Formats: sequence, structure tokens, C-alpha cells
Amino acid sequence: MQTLRVIWAIFVKDLRVEWRHRETLASMCVFGVLVVFLFNFAFETAREMSLRLLPGLLWVAFAFAGVLGFNRSFAAERENASLEGLTLTPADPGAIYAGKLLANLFFMTVAEVVIVFAVSLWYNFSFIPVLGLFSLVTGLGTLGYVAVGTIFGAISANTRMREVMLPVLQFPVAVPAFIASIEGTTGALRGEPLAVYADWVNLLIAFCIIFLVLSYLLFEYVLEE
Repeated sequence: MQTLRVIWAIFVKDLRVEWRHRETLASMCVFGVLVVFLFNFAFETAREMSLRLLPGLLWVAFAFAGVLGFNRSFAAERENASLEGLTLTPADPGAIYAGKLLANLFFMTVAEVVIVFAVSLWYNFSFIPVLGLFSLVTGLGTLGYVAVGTIFGAISANTRMREVMLPVLQFPVAVPAFIASIEGTTGALRGEPLAVYADWVNLLIAFCIIFLVLSYLLFEYVLEE
């Protein structure tokens, strides 16, 4: 029960801080939409072309938008030396990770909704007919990416060049999730049945489980660094 209270308190605290300053979410949305906007001038917008390009374009925008959010995830705690206070709570140290994970997942979801809306406008593509499977693949891919980004955001926060170290550390690890997400998104946008790309979805599920469990268990050692 104490662990759940800590998780919820950290999640609510991050939402309140973001509502007060509106820095992280705004930068994620603007950067993601900017990527989509620039790609719009580089490629044709015919439907056949869109189906080939949109999966990669979406995940490029998601990936770089996420970096901005993960960089800021532990910045306030490090700058105000409040992370040491969180470690003194009687709850499991992994609860801090879980609370930050939920906050980052919320921010990523909002940013992705904005990015998808921008893509639907500029590329004249409707996601409504494939919204169910698209949401499934995107949700799993986002969860895996956030699981990796949150733990490496905490690690890079201890370094002087965290803006550079975070993508260097997390992108190589997140490559399997990106590949599976792009392949799954391609199948979903084409309207193919789930069985066609079920292997990629299973890979995403396995990736999420592995990194969620490992990050939760190892977060105690990250705080000690």
C-alpha cells in the first residue's frame, strides 16, 4: 500500500509541476509536429507512398519527442536535491521508477495524439478505420520505449552532459522496440489482420515485460550512483 501511495504521489507531483510550467509537454509536442511538418515537404502525400513512409515517420517523431521528456524527467529532482529525500521513503525504490514511468507515459501519450493528428492532416490519412490495432501496437511500443527511457533518464541525470548521454545510451537498447513497432504499425495501417504481424507484437510484449521488471528491480542501484 505504501508503495502504491509513493507511485501515485510522484505521478501527481509531476503532473502538477508540468501544469504549472508547461515546459516538457509543450516542447515534446512542438518538436514532434515540427518533424512531421518538415517530412511533409520531402515526400509525396499519395496514399501508397504514405503507407510506406508513415510508420517510420511516426516513430522518428515519437522517439525524438520522447528524448525531450526523458531528459526533463529527473532534472527537477537533481537540481533541487530532492531525489535524496525520495530515497528515504519506506517504500521500495522501484516505486520512484514506477511513478516516473507513469508520468512519462502520460506525456508521451499526449504528444503522440498531437503528432498523429498532425500526420492525419498533412498526409491526408485517416487512422479511424485502423484505430484499434494501431493503438495496440503504438501503446506497446510506447510502453517499451518509456520503460527504457525512464531508467536511462535517471542514469544520464547523474552526468554533466545528460542531453547527449541519454540518446547515446537509450537508442541502441530501444532498437528492437523501434523495429517491432514500425513493422507492427505498418501492418496495422495497411489494415492487415493481427496474425500477419503477431510475431512483432509478441516481441513488443516480451520487450516491455523484460525492461519493466529489470528497471524496477535495478532502480535501487541507479539511485546509489
